Amino acid sequence: MFYQVPHKCALVLALVLLTPVVATAQIAVSANDGKSALNDGKPEVRNPLAPDTVFVIDLDQTPPKIVGEVKAPASAVGPPTSVAVAKDESFALVTGAMKIDPADPKKAVADNKLSVIDLKAEPPAVSATLEAGAGAAGVSISPAGDLALVANRAEGTVSIFKISGKTLTPAGKIDFGEPKSGPCAVAFTPDGKLAFVTRDGDHKVSVLKIDGDKVEYTKRDVAAGLRPYGISMSPKGDVALVADLGLNNGNGDADTVSIIDVQAKPPRLIDTVTVGTTPEGMTLSRDGQYLALAVMNGSNKAKAAPIYNDHGLLKIYRLKNKRLTFVTQADVGHWCQGVTFNKDNKKVLVQCMIENEIQVFSFNGKSLKRTGAIKAAGPAGIRIADK
Repeated sequence: MFYQVPHKCALVLALVLLTPVVATAQIAVSANDGKSALNDGKPEVRNPLAPDTVFVIDLDQTPPKIVGEVKAPASAVGPPTSVAVAKDESFALVTGAMKIDPADPKKAVADNKLSVIDLKAEPPAVSATLEAGAGAAGVSISPAGDLALVANRAEGTVSIFKISGKTLTPAGKIDFGEPKSGPCAVAFTPDGKLAFVTRDGDHKVSVLKIDGDKVEYTKRDVAAGLRPYGISMSPKGDVALVADLGLNNGNGDADTVSIIDVQAKPPRLIDTVTVGTTPEGMTLSRDGQYLALAVMNGSNKAKAAPIYNDHGLLKIYRLKNKRLTFVTQADVGHWCQGVTFNKDNKKVLVQCMIENEIQVFSFNGKSLKRTGAIKAAGPAGIRIADK
């Protein structure tokens, strides 16, 4: 049966149909180190050099596509959480832990750069370059979006920055009193009242207390595994997961992920899970159901080394009731760094330095399938926005 549309309703309908629908793509931000290379397992400066870059990647496309590129300092030294993305995807922060030695172009030395990338500019652009501390590595933005913390691996400190809109202002440092403590990565609790800092130099995870823009070291250190490195916080705030590199840094020992009970008073280690040799990159899915790990598996060693394997591993674990259970794994490239899910857990991206690509997998909750790759010179850190 045909019904005549009233004139006013017809006008409204026409306006709706004529108005373009603006879709906001979910993005990942990849920091790419054009300086670092491996020569049969030995680190060296890349020859010829490639520029350090930051890629903006549209995750809603299949396969994911680069939609923006910016030149900015980046580094493969330190955990691949050297990128942080604002919740509204308006800006990203990228650290540069190393730079070419001005006195010797064949060497790299510690750097302290923190770049603010305006993701809404067309094209994306560096809006500010600030100084953190020597070996500026892992960076995270508070849940309220008003603070950023940078772990300075080469000086034993954490830099504090206040955030207003897209503007960062230095607000001091936390000094652990041990220059060789090696602060690596930072994770905030969802309420923003605490932050956890991994220290691979002295095998500790330090707890920071946050009150507004005041940040202080509580002097509470959790004993996780050997050389705690990467860290991911559950969106529920019940546990923090820590990737432990092991005492010998990839000499064939089976390394671990430690589970810290954040809700315990005081926070404490409650479990460890063996995950393989050198879990370099780690991330929890946005809903906190899955943990993805980029495990070196000896792929960064000399080919003659007894522990060499001709591939790394992407491993997926399920997190439930503060415990991890293995789900699946897939072979990936060599010397792989960061890893991220997309927002619905159906895509996983892994950065592989030797292949100079970001490998893309589909994930159905049970298995992984390789679906493509994005070319990138030295992909070394990657992140999506938190909820």
